[in-house]
Amino acid sequence: MKIGIVGAGQVGATAAYAMTMRGVGSEIVLVDRNADLAVAQARDILDATPWSHPVRLRAGEAPDLDGAGIVVLTAGAAQKPGESRLDLLSRNAEIFAEIVPGVLTAAPDTILLVASNPVDATTQIATVIAARRGVPPHRVIGSGTILDSARFRTLLAAHLEISPAYIDARVLGEHGDSAVLHWSGATAGDLSVADAASQMGRALTEAERSRIDTSVRRAAYAIIQGKGASWFGIGAGLARMAQVIQGDERALITCSMLTPECQGVRDVALSLPRVLGMGGVAATFVPNLDAGEAAALKRSAEILKQAAEGVRI
Repeated sequence: MKIGIVGAGQVGATAAYAMTMRGVGSEIVLVDRNADLAVAQARDILDATPWSHPVRLRAGEAPDLDGAGIVVLTAGAAQKPGESRLDLLSRNAEIFAEIVPGVLTAAPDTILLVASNPVDATTQIATVIAARRGVPPHRVIGSGTILDSARFRTLLAAHLEISPAYIDARVLGEHGDSAVLHWSGATAGDLSVADAASQMGRALTEAERSRIDTSVRRAAYAIIQGKGASWFGIGAGLARMAQVIQGDERALITCSMLTPECQGVRDVALSLPRVLGMGGVAATFVPNLDAGEAAALKRSAEILKQAAEGVRI
């Protein structure tokens, strides 16, 4: 499968590198307004192919996305000091109003994977723009809380002292401050994480839950403070999403999409567990929530809905 990546900065380049190392895609095309950056990133990643997979990787322009089965969108404006979230969204809406039609002109049947922040509202913007070209919502997918969920799994695994591969834990709603950790549905093997923790002698106290919750929510801030931005986790997550789509795995991935209704809030892009395959999102699962989680998810949906409605597309 041919895969395009629009935006050759750290996230886009890391996604391309992760795909190359995983063997995802037969051809990867990097597109960026800074053509020299796209060329440099492509050449650098290509040097890794003798030790990875024989992926053809090159820089190009929007027309070179012709025939791409997946196009990853990582381009977007960075938030300026003192700039509101709505101002940032408005600027990104203008950028996507230019990028998305160009991508769909070259690859009308592609699946769009959106990673530009704030990812949920940006996914909603991309969905509206793509709909004007006849693209249905299930083919416009945001990375959403795939990274938050990975952090949740990793922290739980560290507490339980088992591999994160055997933890199933998801973060719902916004990729941001109103994210909802689905504690009541988190499992280790076929046990609830509370039961697993008890059997391991690693009780999940309220203090420990609070620490994990805060660590998931604040992870990005800590990383940004140390090095300015995060890119390895999300790059790997995008590569995994592309792998699932390419292989028509129908894997359950927690990601963002325009959702007809969530906790009474209509037409809002947010993250829920979704079945991904060759055609995009094949189904969405509605998780069982306790009362607190349901209220928190409703609040998250309302926040995202309000943000999206404030942007003129």
